[in-house]
Amino acid sequence: MSDDLKGRVQELIDTMINPAVAGHGGFVELIDVQDNRVYLQMGGGCQGCGAADITLKSGIERLIKKRSPRWPRCSTPPTTRPAATLLLRG
Repeated sequence: MSDDLKGRVQELIDTMINPAVAGHGGFVELIDVQDNRVYLQMGGGCQGCGAADITLKSGIERLIKKRSPRWPRCSTPPTTRPAATLLLRG
């Protein structure tokens, strides 16, 4: 399941997320998917940006949930900054 999720998340990053955040000088990199946890690195203009949490929760999380409805909840532990962790529970 993690490989399938990893492929879907990477495709979303490549085709939808990075083109959107690139307009603000940022990028999102998929670090890993383990046990339904998606590890992302936000960089460039995203790193240190006050709107990064909003982008993560209202943009990236919403998109992943829309494309992967089996995982209805995501969370971002603050201890992972500047990397972000999305916990997808089925």
